[in-house]
Amino acid sequence: MSREVDLEVDLGPLHLKNPIMPASGTFDIKCTLLNEKQLNKLGAVVPKSIAFKEREGNPGPRICETDCGLLNAVGIPSKGIEYFIKEELPLLKKANNTIIVSLGENSIEDFCNLAEYLNKIEGISALEINLSCPNLNNGIFFGVNKDKLYELIFNIKKNTSKPIIAKLSPNVSDIKEMALAVQNAGAEIITIANTFMGMSIDINKQVSRLGNKIGGLSGPAIRPIVVRMIWEIAQVIDIPIIGVGGVCCAEDAIEMFLAGASAVQVGSANFSNPYIMLEIISEVKRYLKEKKYNSIKDIIGLVKD
Repeated sequence: MSREVDLEVDLGPLHLKNPIMPASGTFDIKCTLLNEKQLNKLGAVVPKSIAFKEREGNPGPRICETDCGLLNAVGIPSKGIEYFIKEELPLLKKANNTIIVSLGENSIEDFCNLAEYLNKIEGISALEINLSCPNLNNGIFFGVNKDKLYELIFNIKKNTSKPIIAKLSPNVSDIKEMALAVQNAGAEIITIANTFMGMSIDINKQVSRLGNKIGGLSGPAIRPIVVRMIWEIAQVIDIPIIGVGGVCCAEDAIEMFLAGASAVQVGSANFSNPYIMLEIISEVKRYLKEKKYNSIKDIIGLVKD
């Protein structure tokens, strides 16, 4: 009889049946090719970032391919909170019992108002805070200023009882101090990392390939950097980590677990293979069986300082 392994993980107060989920911005419940049974096999679902009010996002073109990744400058378009609650949340509830809602706003006040509103909504398991959003009052990105970062998370925590996941920007000189800032502010979980700032120029037209000029780089090119960041912050924080960035197969996910991630999000790879998350779940289970581990928890953070 084949030995079964346990893929269940605890992210602070959040319990997952397995540690694999989509990254925000790469999953749309209305467009996915996965059926409800397949969606229910995921550890969680994470829809696109939402804002309180409807907004268009950046001008096109919004996406361009690079040699080993994808540049995007989508700009967090949103149809607003009322549309999300009415049109998307019921479908998400049917698909999975763990729903992580990503928040993308432009000021501390807006983030707090949205968090307070969502706190009253049943079926939302946790809030992931997109910390690459700029504060329009002074143009500073929350994710690159540790004082603003602390202030934002601290104030959001006062407006919700739901677990807070801080999605850190990698575009900083010391990721450890950013991780410590959100932990000290009360975040229960950290997602590492958001996209890396990049640019691509069409040499014939002599213009940027993105309407916003610069965008966020995702895909295989960034994975080794993200693995290093996971490993670094795992040495200094006490809260769980969700790894994201360039995961294209089970081996990539396992690398992040070994570095210290308790869960992994899959992003750009979903566009080329809509079934990649299901394949990763199966292959991670096979790896654990082959290595004679009983649980995914047995390999988290095995590569230590």
